[in-house]
Amino acid sequence: MHHSMKQHTNMPSAMTGNACLGPFMFMALCLSLWTHGPVLLHAQESIDQVVIVLDASGSMKQNMPGSQVQTKMDAAKEALIDVLSNIPQTTHVGLLVFSASNLQDDWAYPLGPRDDNRLLPAIRSIDPSRGTPLGEYIKIGADRLLEARDSRFGYGTFRLLVVTDGEASDADLVDTYTPDVLARGIRVDVIGVAMDQDHTLATMVHTYRRANDAATLKQAIAEVFAEVTTQDEGATEEDAFALLQGIPSQTASAAIQALCESGNHPIGSDPNKVFQPIGNPNRSTSMPQGPDSGHGKGQGSTPMIAMLAIFGLVALVVLKAVSKK
Repeated sequence: MHHSMKQHTNMPSAMTGNACLGPFMFMALCLSLWTHGPVLLHAQESIDQVVIVLDASGSMKQNMPGSQVQTKMDAAKEALIDVLSNIPQTTHVGLLVFSASNLQDDWAYPLGPRDDNRLLPAIRSIDPSRGTPLGEYIKIGADRLLEARDSRFGYGTFRLLVVTDGEASDADLVDTYTPDVLARGIRVDVIGVAMDQDHTLATMVHTYRRANDAATLKQAIAEVFAEVTTQDEGATEEDAFALLQGIPSQTASAAIQALCESGNHPIGSDPNKVFQPIGNPNRSTSMPQGPDSGHGKGQGSTPMIAMLAIFGLVALVVLKAVSKK
């Protein structure tokens, strides 16, 4: 028995594509103008980055509606294996699982290129158990995407896909972290698996899809990844110029201010406390240090980015005015 899949799209049309594409394309143009030639940003291949936060709570052991043998987790595994086996190599994927009873690392598959020899067995091995600390894992997944964005200077797309069948046991963290994730330009999609009513996140995120049977669950996951591969096709500098047309001065000022205040520091943290200049004796030790830590790459970089963004805005407007003459 198949139920039609219901999808909510909560963000305005300007944000239902890659929410961070405009600002980061804009910063890339700014840097290009500043250096008057090719820069590292343009040398990098555009990579789509998707972190899947998968609910492995005890309720995922329940059967899917209309099935006597297939559990919600079995349906999720089948759908993920089918869809992820066919994503392009330009899409990097990470699988973050909460509440599984048998995983030594919640990152069942760390964010990176697809390797079916590691990814598919990792999906098959998941065994549901325990509760639903969804807010905690939204932060973990988003923080990893911010690390990836930082390392690539914002070049690419960055997306969080949440697959869950119940409300969070840490609802306060969901309410605290989700707005911060969205404000950073990370796109958030949620799939509610066989839920009696829409998840609380349905009205907070970019899209929400109901999946009341195995077929619609697979369709929902496939639709998200189809959007990933098409949302930034055809992006050009002309598109960046179009983004600037008709923007009121007050809005432009607010956008520049957002560039100053929003960065790749961890979700829910104060960038002024986390990122301090090297050598400062009062430097926070809350973040891990060392060559493998990606958290500190943005230290002291926000003012420079803002300055480059302001310069780029002026340069683009001047260049466009000259081109019309």
